Amino acid sequence: MLKTGEQQALTVVKTTAFGVYLAEPGTENEKVLLPVKQVPVGTKEGDILTVFLYRDSEDRLIATTRTPMLTLGQIALLTVKEVGNIGAFLDWGLEKDLFLPFKEQTRRVKPKERILAALYLDKSGRLAATMKLYSYLKVNAPYVVGDEVTGIIYEDHPKFGLFTAIDNTWSALIPKKDAQGDFAVGDTVIGRVTGVREDGRLEITTKKKAYRQMNEDAEKVLEEIKSRGGSLPFDDHADPELINAELGLSKAAFKRAVGHLLKDRLIRLTDGSISLNEGRKGDNAPIKRRSAEKKEKQAKLREKENRPGSARDRERGKGGDSAASREKRPVKKERVVKPSRVVKSVTSAKELAEKRRFLKPSEKISLEEFYKREGM
Repeated sequence: MLKTGEQQALTVVKTTAFGVYLAEPGTENEKVLLPVKQVPVGTKEGDILTVFLYRDSEDRLIATTRTPMLTLGQIALLTVKEVGNIGAFLDWGLEKDLFLPFKEQTRRVKPKERILAALYLDKSGRLAATMKLYSYLKVNAPYVVGDEVTGIIYEDHPKFGLFTAIDNTWSALIPKKDAQGDFAVGDTVIGRVTGVREDGRLEITTKKKAYRQMNEDAEKVLEEIKSRGGSLPFDDHADPELINAELGLSKAAFKRAVGHLLKDRLIRLTDGSISLNEGRKGDNAPIKRRSAEKKEKQAKLREKENRPGSARDRERGKGGDSAASREKRPVKKERVVKPSRVVKSVTSAKELAEKRRFLKPSEKISLEEFYKREGM
C-alpha cells in the first residue's frame, strides 16, 4: 500500500520518457510516478528506490527522491515563505510548499519567520501543517527533576500556561504561576524540570534557584525605578496583574525583590510608591555582588567561630587552645595554708565559731589566739 507523507522503498516497474513508475515489491496494483528529473542516472526496471510520497499541485500522488524536513506525524522548525488569503505556506524541502491553514495556527505567522509545526493529513487526504502540537509530542522524556532543558513555546493557554516542545520532541508545560514575563509563541526557552506529571509530560520553570532569581528580580526592579526617574508609582501591595504587566513578575517575586532592596537600603516605601533612597541614585553596585560579599563574610565568620580556643583568645589573636599555648601560660602558685589555720573537721570549726561568738567584749581575741587557746 502506498502511504502518503512517508518514505517508502519501491520497485521500478515501468520506465517512460517523463519518468518511471514505482510500486510495492511483488505487486503492480498501485503505481506512482517519479518525474524524470528526480530519477537517478542509470535507473532501470527492477531497481528499488527510496522515495517520499505526497500530492502535487494538481492533487495527484507523486514520488520524490528528495528528503523532506519532516514526515507524517513528525515535528520540525520550518520557515514561512508567504502568507495568503486562506493560510500560510512553509518551506519543508520539497518543490511544493506545505500549506498551513489559519485554523491550525496558534497565532498569526509572518513571512521569513521560523515556526514549529507538525505534518498531518487533512480530511481530503492532503498533507498540511499544524502549529497545534499537543497530540504530536511524545511523553516519558529521558529527563528528571533538576535537569536543564531547551524548548520552544508553541501555545500560550490562558488557564494552564505555556505549552512547550522540548528538543522538538517531548511535551512540557510552564505552569501559569511560572509563566511571568515577556514570553511569546515561538520563543526558545531554557528551563529546569520541576516535575513529571502522571501522564508523563514534563513541568518546567524558566526561573532559577530562589536566591539567584531573587537577586535578578531585585536588579530588574531597581533598574525599572531608575528608568522612571527614581520612583515607582506602586508598591508590593499592588494588584498582581498590574505588577505582571509593568514588570513581568509575579506578586510573590516582586515582594521578595522589594524586601531584598529594602534590606540593602537602596529603596524606601512612601504612600503606596517605591523610591530610591536619597544619595543612592548613583549606586550601581550589582546586588548580586553585594550578596556574594555578604555570604563570604558570613562564611569567614563561621570558620572563625569553629576554630578551637575561647572567643577571647580568638579576638586577641592568641589562636586556639593548643599545647603550645598551654605551655606558655603561667603556672599558678599553690596556696600555702599555715598549720594554725587548718581545722580538723567542719563540725569542730562550727563549734569554735559559736564559742567565739559568745565571748564577752573584754575577752575578744584574735582568731589565731582563739585557736591556740582551744588547742587547735
